[in-house]
Amino acid sequence: MDHQLLSLIHQMTREEKIAQLMQLAAPFFEGGENEGQITGPMASMGISEQTVRNAGSVLGLAGAKQVIDIQQAHLKSNRLGIPLLFMADIIHGYRTIFPVTLAIGCSWDLELAEKSAEIAAKEAAVSGIHVTFAPMVDLVRDPRWGRVMESTGEDPYLNSLFARAFVRGFQGKDLSTETDRVAACVKHFAAYGAAEAGRDYNTVDLSERQLREFYLPAYKAALDEGCEMVMTAFNTVDGIPASGNKWLMRDLLREEWGFDGVLISDWGAVKEMIPHGVAADEAEAAHKAIQAGVDIEMMTPCYINHLDTLVEIGAVEERLIDEAVLRILRLKKKLGLFEHPLRGADPERERAIVFCEDHRQASRKLAEKSCVLLKNDNNVLPLKLGQKIALIGPFAKSGDILGPWSGLGSKEEAVQLYDGMVSIMGASLLAVAEGCGVETAATEQQMNEALQIAHHADVIVLALGEHSDMSGEAGSRADIRLPQAQLDLLAQLKSLNKPMVTILFNGRPLDLHGVVDQVDAVLEAWFPGSEGGAAIADLLFGNVQPVGRLSMSFPYSVGQIPVYYNAFNTGRPKGAPDAQERYISQYLDIPNEPLFPFGFGLSYTTFAYEDAQLSAETITEEQTLTIKVRVSNTGNVPGEEVVQLYVRDMSGDVVRPLKELKAFRRVSLQPGESEEVCFSITEPQLRYYHADYKYASDAGDFIVYVGPNSRDTMELRFQLVKNKQEMSEA
Repeated sequence: MDHQLLSLIHQMTREEKIAQLMQLAAPFFEGGENEGQITGPMASMGISEQTVRNAGSVLGLAGAKQVIDIQQAHLKSNRLGIPLLFMADIIHGYRTIFPVTLAIGCSWDLELAEKSAEIAAKEAAVSGIHVTFAPMVDLVRDPRWGRVMESTGEDPYLNSLFARAFVRGFQGKDLSTETDRVAACVKHFAAYGAAEAGRDYNTVDLSERQLREFYLPAYKAALDEGCEMVMTAFNTVDGIPASGNKWLMRDLLREEWGFDGVLISDWGAVKEMIPHGVAADEAEAAHKAIQAGVDIEMMTPCYINHLDTLVEIGAVEERLIDEAVLRILRLKKKLGLFEHPLRGADPERERAIVFCEDHRQASRKLAEKSCVLLKNDNNVLPLKLGQKIALIGPFAKSGDILGPWSGLGSKEEAVQLYDGMVSIMGASLLAVAEGCGVETAATEQQMNEALQIAHHADVIVLALGEHSDMSGEAGSRADIRLPQAQLDLLAQLKSLNKPMVTILFNGRPLDLHGVVDQVDAVLEAWFPGSEGGAAIADLLFGNVQPVGRLSMSFPYSVGQIPVYYNAFNTGRPKGAPDAQERYISQYLDIPNEPLFPFGFGLSYTTFAYEDAQLSAETITEEQTLTIKVRVSNTGNVPGEEVVQLYVRDMSGDVVRPLKELKAFRRVSLQPGESEEVCFSITEPQLRYYHADYKYASDAGDFIVYVGPNSRDTMELRFQLVKNKQEMSEA
């Protein structure tokens, strides 16, 4: 394949090669729906019509007809007939919208996650898209950051499993023959989720050990699964913006990991090296990006305007441009675009496939699995048919439940909570009122209406949360409580002393004071997608059981942030046997622990854990340790439990986390039924990066924890025994 592509590169002028490294939005191109409306930006960027004719890729959602029109027009004007790549942000659905990615993480269901990506790929591919800018696998510990909704959470192991699942779903096994799949682009490389103070685009400053142990594994997992592309992050890494970070992109990504796919900048990230303060002008930004190995510059003209001159003066070797072009052409070849430039784009199939009933049902099932029951005092849930219910709140009849990055999803077509509930209980016993706006205080009329219907109800269901613009990119918030207008509404309704259930629609873990302490039940629904109202209604009435488990801790207070389960101990830990009353690592005014820990989630039944045991008290590097625990359904209804296994290394070469998730199992149990759940641990699972960055394990003591979440666990101890030579070296 490379022989043919190298021959093609040999025929290209330098201008044509550099243009392949340029990504432009669809309106720049002949045949685009908004063609001609972007002449101003073209001029300001220094983009000529000749550059557009030679460009390599297109950014933005289109649709089959528009993709066909643009591709056909491009092939007529491009001298060598090189097809365009069409790329878009297909994050949690194209037209059929699934729950936001953080919610998918809370499903702990890898099979459904893969299916969601497969469906998104099918809808996108038939609409003409070749590449999706997903999965985003950034590990996140700070819920102030708006883009936490795109992540699967705070754990490197769980994030890595989801990264692989999403890549499998998007790409399938063979992109050249599976035209209903799209190439995946893992992002944002690297450590974008560690932005200081949770402020988008902000500085990241991590030790290399933190980077390797917590933040890099999910990217590596995506690449090990065959992910075709990588996107650079906006942030700095060790003082250098990622798009110009040679150590990160050349030394680590390309040399150490062996990645030879396409590396693309995020929107404008190459030129942003100027305000970052590491490039004096566009020419220096282009120089640093190409030296770092960035193949495609998205929506800034540094390459177009300056690479040719940089080659002429000897500052950049032309071979770097040739390498980048080769990688881009390889992807086009792998997608079959040279033989079939229109690939899967088909307006007739698009009408039949996109937002079809099967896809909507898959979205509904994943929404059911993603909701997390955080509180259920007095078994107020599930609701009972025949109860008079007051549904109150700004999300009672809102279609704004898709969340940020919702592709071509329609808020008007999203199943609202009210409609979902009516479909189960009818309208005669269900009264509804908005109560207040998302951020706008209740008018006197709104409050009176809410209080009136609540007064006549047996149960109050509150539909509260964030509107979609309050999270996502550039959606950072310093105060992550619900808006005061909603807290005031809740407080007024509390005075009626009626059972109250709160449904939360949001894109991040929240500080739930003023909510969780005031109501009987809390169901975290996130932004649940196109079928959200139907899924939530089924959960509320017990037609399905809540099985979601948090993949990110909920803070007790914003002052704790970052708060996460796999933290390090300190020399003066709270709760130690010899701890002093004051001089320990603690807050004086709040607990150290989160309000709800990683892995937490309730069911409509209860589970008991008994008879935990290990197969041995010591293991060697060659042996496998088996952990068994008996889990029983002690309630009155069937339920599904997510049994979680954690490990702690008690004495390492460097400080080790208090707990690390190593495995989990899903078990479905009838009332009174028990099952013995088995896990295994081997020496490779105990390895980590030592002081010299050697990836190895330690001989010594370990604790195994097993339980329903990272807090409520049973513990067992074992030793890893290594040979004398390795022990003496340790």
